[in-house]
Amino acid sequence: MGCLTGTVARGIRLPIVRSGDALVEMVVESVLQASSTEGFTVRDRDVVGITESLLARAQGNYATVDTIAADVRAKFAGETLGVVFPILSRNRFASLLKAMARCVRRIVVQLSYPADEVGNQLVDPALLDARGINPWVDHLTEERFQREVGGYHHPFTNIDYVSYYRSVVEAENAACTFLFANDPKTILNYTGDVLACDIHTRERTVRQLREGGAKTVYSLADLLTSAVNGSGYHPEYGLLGSNKAGEELVKLFPRDGQPVVERIQRLFKERTGKTVEVLLYGDGAFKDPVGKIWELADPVVAPAFTAGLQGTPSEIKIKYLADNHFAGLSGDALHAAITCSIRAKQAQAAADAGEAQGTTPRRLTDLIGSLCDLVSGSGDKGTPVVYIQGYFDNFASEYP
Repeated sequence: MGCLTGTVARGIRLPIVRSGDALVEMVVESVLQASSTEGFTVRDRDVVGITESLLARAQGNYATVDTIAADVRAKFAGETLGVVFPILSRNRFASLLKAMARCVRRIVVQLSYPADEVGNQLVDPALLDARGINPWVDHLTEERFQREVGGYHHPFTNIDYVSYYRSVVEAENAACTFLFANDPKTILNYTGDVLACDIHTRERTVRQLREGGAKTVYSLADLLTSAVNGSGYHPEYGLLGSNKAGEELVKLFPRDGQPVVERIQRLFKERTGKTVEVLLYGDGAFKDPVGKIWELADPVVAPAFTAGLQGTPSEIKIKYLADNHFAGLSGDALHAAITCSIRAKQAQAAADAGEAQGTTPRRLTDLIGSLCDLVSGSGDKGTPVVYIQGYFDNFASEYP
């Protein structure tokens, strides 16, 4: 019998990270201290995951609401701004909406329904069925939405996001109009200046708006792509992946992550002689079965990772082998046959074979990043680094 345990993921506690801290050294030292204290040994192909927030904080990658408002003002000359497909989130979007409202007279917010892009429900789909409303055809004014649907409170936060977002806009002395439609061009009936606020579908939304005759169109990825008055920025994702850091402050997605993960890998090699893999992770790519929320509000799961995390898993289905190729075997003979099959597998040949069916070919970085997100949590666990062992082991692995 080979190794009796598979993947083990440990949350690693670090000191509180501040702007300017030497994050690379802090991560390596904290893992090595945990190794000594908890009694595990650093091995080749272990994985270190670092939450994106740590790097952003160490970089001081922040922006004020006023700074964001200045960039919005520089890009849109009109007094009415259309805001299309924002997600329903106090943490992710409310501060950005505040900035938008601060620099115009009127905001027109177009919400997708029955849910936003990441699955936050705005209305129960069963209620739409009962009212004979087809969200792919029907464009609803706020008056009709309230008449047909009424106020809807998010099942987890108990927030009525229409009322909440209205309060954010009106607190900045701007007027606010809502409409509910899944065709982004609907907003062009109200204004030609549009900011696409969706995340993973933003390029399609921008294209459709331009084809529909919009005057000026940007996405959140186009804001703060460079420093404004000394602010933080992200050259590729702009405001995507940002979080509320205070009433007037937003933390941006970290930039320049690739040199950081590679330096951490090199330092582990210097300190231990082992080659560990390293990734920077944000939201995991999984869906809550109760609230129907797809957690990925960041633009990507892993914005940076070392070369050994490229690609997808190369696996074969043990139960398929047991039920088909080796149906007549049991006990030690079955164990030996499956072990031999795993050791002899060839990734390319197995990709389309029956024994590989059911092993969904997701990217390693999405799988491991999701694991890290679940282990680290986002509250008070205090484990923003995750140390994973055995991820690349299998049924045939021996003890190292």
